[in-house]
Amino acid sequence: MTDAYNELHTLAQSFNKPFDAPAILVVGHQTDGKSALIEALMGFQFNSVGGGTKTRRPIAINMKYNGSCSTPACFLKLEDGISEQPLTLAELQQAYIDADNAMLEREQRFASREIVVRMEYKHCPNLTIIDTPGLISPAPGKKNCALQACAAQVEEIVRSKAQVPEYVILCLEDCSDWSNATTRRLVMQVDPNLSRTVLVSTKFDTRIPQFARGADCEMFLKPGVLEDCNMLGDGPFFTSVPSGRVGTGPDCVFPTHDAFRERLSEREVTDVNDLEAKLGRRQRDHVGVGALRRFLEQLLQKRYLDAVPVIVPLLEHEQRATQQRLEVVRRDLLGLNPEQLKDKGRAFVDAFLNRLQQLLRGTVAAPADKWGETLADEHARGGAFAPSHGRSLMLQEAIPNSSMRLYGGAQFHRAMTEFRLVVGTLPCPELTHEDIVNACGLDYEGGHDGVNYVRTACVIAVSKAKEILEPYIHQLGSRLAHVLRRLLHISLALMQQQQPVDGFMGGPSAAPSAALTDQFVRRVSTAFHAFLSQVEESCKERCLEDLASTTRYVSWSLHTRNMRNLKHMLGKSGGAPTPPPLSREASISGGCSLSLSDMLETTLWNRSLTGVSEDIVRALVAQMFDGIRDHLVQAAELKFNCFFLMPLVDAFPARLRKDIECAYEEGLDEVFDAASVRSTLENRQGELQEELRRVSREPWKSK
Repeated sequence: MTDAYNELHTLAQSFNKPFDAPAILVVGHQTDGKSALIEALMGFQFNSVGGGTKTRRPIAINMKYNGSCSTPACFLKLEDGISEQPLTLAELQQAYIDADNAMLEREQRFASREIVVRMEYKHCPNLTIIDTPGLISPAPGKKNCALQACAAQVEEIVRSKAQVPEYVILCLEDCSDWSNATTRRLVMQVDPNLSRTVLVSTKFDTRIPQFARGADCEMFLKPGVLEDCNMLGDGPFFTSVPSGRVGTGPDCVFPTHDAFRERLSEREVTDVNDLEAKLGRRQRDHVGVGALRRFLEQLLQKRYLDAVPVIVPLLEHEQRATQQRLEVVRRDLLGLNPEQLKDKGRAFVDAFLNRLQQLLRGTVAAPADKWGETLADEHARGGAFAPSHGRSLMLQEAIPNSSMRLYGGAQFHRAMTEFRLVVGTLPCPELTHEDIVNACGLDYEGGHDGVNYVRTACVIAVSKAKEILEPYIHQLGSRLAHVLRRLLHISLALMQQQQPVDGFMGGPSAAPSAALTDQFVRRVSTAFHAFLSQVEESCKERCLEDLASTTRYVSWSLHTRNMRNLKHMLGKSGGAPTPPPLSREASISGGCSLSLSDMLETTLWNRSLTGVSEDIVRALVAQMFDGIRDHLVQAAELKFNCFFLMPLVDAFPARLRKDIECAYEEGLDEVFDAASVRSTLENRQGELQEELRRVSREPWKSK
């Protein structure tokens, strides 16, 4: 039975199985005597004991009674969790455990992976004991931050081990007052009622002289603070381990392990006699290492028998699951021929394009809380529509669905709507007197120094329109590219979750097939991003051509919408009342009351700008700016729909398929990392075969 459960424990540790064998987990603070107590239970010394942190990595010791072993036989489980290496006690201690702890100490860290050792000896109990690093209680303050970090590491390791429900926790307390819950503080975080905890008071030989009266002893043996706890053994155990090491050196106390055990027995007898003298009655239960050892052996034997009905079905389930994983790996190995790889790649491309089209047309398959973006998220990641001066724009109406988490076609439409609302309502910038004067210049082509205020208005309007509107074209391109680039990751996630392509993106063989998928996905991603960048630049160039054409040559029917608006605008620029016009033909239509001579004097012959001429220039600039803006917004919306969105629908599929087929002709190694995947699958196949062999043995069934 013990051999079966020792192997079960190793199997669980080696292959991360959802079960574990019953074992004794020893927990205590530094210098509480954990390692010394374990050696006392084993009947021989092998570990490093003393002050400071001696254990930086848990040690799992599978102990087995073997009457034919007059000296301890030690076997170290290697890192593969399968093979063993026979070692002497000195080799185990010095060449492996001490060296490993010294390396971890230099790196100022602790390790959670167990050192697994099997021990056979005629004085060994049938136990599996796990020795953990000693808990640390560092002093506060910044100068102790390194020790505080070490304490946190140790607590995390011990807590994770103590959470295993199959483990019996051996909680060591080195105290004279049970109210001081030093180690129990951590243990009760995972076992509040101490229902799977054995409480041990170490160094009992130093406690007995402290009790002046028998009542003090009684209170310590049966502490009232623990009455509500349902601890194993119905009370604490009390142990004493004689100090000193086994060996022939000058610092050694015991020449042999037999001498160490004899002194241990003598210490137990002395403790019992001293305690009974204090109490005035017989008291042998729970006192001494021997009593603790007998209790733990009986407890684990019962745990072994109780665990059989639960673990056997788990083992059968693991056997079936391992067989299924092994079959998948074998099938993947057979599928690594060139033609099947090509077919998998084509199926992957088809599935990706289908998901892409689905996202653009509209779907709820992708969770909005994971993949959707609100308008604020979109601004933060894809950029907002903002003027060159950086100040936010005041919108006259809210953007529809701004608080909703959108993706795909819905997000594309919202971004385009925001562009239309933001840029389509941009006002003409305020013109200063200096702007107009600088734009007047000289009419040297006409051979005079008069002013052509129509030309002045055109110069200002086209300059301001180009300066203000051009950045929004680039912002629109970047924004829509951000929306479409997100489709790649959403499509891949949907493929992996909903419909794996022949194990190419999911399923049991997803881990070893990751190299195939990663390299192929990188190629698809590269083609996708390259296509988006190309159509984005092409579309922006088309829009910039429209902006250049509307700011290169002024067409009044286009730039001012219609002549009626222009006449109405000029009528509003009439200024103060003046004498009636000389003739109907000499007046300006729309209600302007300037005479012809007054008009020429205030506009053509006078370079000193008057209020009338400034109003006319400003009105002309505003009309032309609005015309350029409205035309550009409409053109940009059409062009980004026709030449940015639609190519992703009708041109990209053919482009991607062509790229993949061309890559196939260049060589599959450029598309699939087949050699690496084959090696990974073969290694995985070997691991699963060994795992299946060990699970299928099931020696515990026959016990």
